[in-house]
Amino acid sequence: MPSWSSPEVVVQRQLDAYNAKDLDAWLATYAPDAKQYEHPGKLLASGRAEIRARTAPRFTEPNLHAKLIKRAVMGSVVIDHEDVTRTFPEGPGNIELVCIYLVEQGLIRSASFVFGPAVVQGALA
Repeated sequence: MPSWSSPEVVVQRQLDAYNAKDLDAWLATYAPDAKQYEHPGKLLASGRAEIRARTAPRFTEPNLHAKLIKRAVMGSVVIDHEDVTRTFPEGPGNIELVCIYLVEQGLIRSASFVFGPAVVQGALA
């Protein structure tokens, strides 16, 4: 029997590390050759080094927090709907995301993101 965690546990560990702003723990949930995409297929980062470089600045944001709205799990695929608080160049705000994770052998192999519009606090609609 494999000793790695279920896909849902891996993705939750990733979310917890993200909210703790623990870049190393967050990155440890990804496979060394993992890929991140803007759904459906635009490559954002390939491998832990590129993923770290893409994400490290975000972990310095004072208000960074991802709130899980809903999660669906089917086999090795975990789909999270999240509301993420960020500090954008225009100021603090939120963005809705759908994150589609493929988890194999206890690590995230790929993550695809569907980005909603960024909503900056105090901005005129």
